[in-house]
Amino acid sequence: MSSLPPLPAEAEEGDPAPERPRGRAAARLLPPQRLTGPVPWVIAILIALVVITAAGGLALRNLGAAASAGLSSALSVQVIEPNPDLRGERTAAAVKVLTALPGVTAVRAVPEAELVAMLEPWLGAGASSGDVPIPALIDVELAGSAGPAEVARIAAAVQTAVPGARVDAQGDFLRPVNAALAALQWLALALVALVALATAAAVWLAARNAFAGARDTVEIMHLLGASQRQITAVFLRDVLREALAGAALGAGLGVGAVWLLGQQFAQLGSGMVSGGGLMLADWLVIGAVPLAGVLLAGLTARITIALALRDML
Repeated sequence: MSSLPPLPAEAEEGDPAPERPRGRAAARLLPPQRLTGPVPWVIAILIALVVITAAGGLALRNLGAAASAGLSSALSVQVIEPNPDLRGERTAAAVKVLTALPGVTAVRAVPEAELVAMLEPWLGAGASSGDVPIPALIDVELAGSAGPAEVARIAAAVQTAVPGARVDAQGDFLRPVNAALAALQWLALALVALVALATAAAVWLAARNAFAGARDTVEIMHLLGASQRQITAVFLRDVLREALAGAALGAGLGVGAVWLLGQQFAQLGSGMVSGGGLMLADWLVIGAVPLAGVLLAGLTARITIALALRDML
């Protein structure tokens, strides 16, 4: 810390009182205080973690929304019949009934070869041997959402012509997945909150240390006419400068990590993964993270210095 300015000599009796410096002149007598320790690096690391966590949470939200939107109006009809000839007849009858139903926009009987190809990773050669009876599968697209009432209506119509047919909303298969994605999103939000608390704590400690190091100077400046607002502004200026540097570095590291992860997931070639990418609005939210970090640091520093001045003065 720079040396304190020399105190004015005692005025002899009858001499005019020395003029007290006021305004910015008084505030400039307080030497700039920098955040002690590696706090800017800590802020950079915390901001990078928030950026990565926020990007992950937003990507999970988009992934769940894309998957649900693609299956919200889809149904699957299974015709369970071990006799291949009878299974084909019942499948054709079910397709005829479904095509005539109002609200049904598309009906497709999935070829047996396609079903065998989907089951081979689990059943191996048994999927194509004929020893394992594979139900016939019919994909149905509706004009609206496949709600419980709509599923029950279609199931009643199909089962009248094909007893034992099973009708399921394809969106029901994603309920466990959606529940898991929702839990991960809440976890990401909790991590963001914890990192925000850690950032505030780091700035609070740094501001307290900086104030303690300049306590004697602050007392003299207050006696010379510097107001609490002016003293707080000096500390706040340095806190914001170093918080901006840390936030900028952390944002760069976080965005770089998110971009690299996005490139890795894009190579998977999965439709669900591509549907979980980040949109423009998501990038705007991510861009607001370092700004929010700087504002949090400034608010924490202002409150810390104000409380310290109140206790001292």
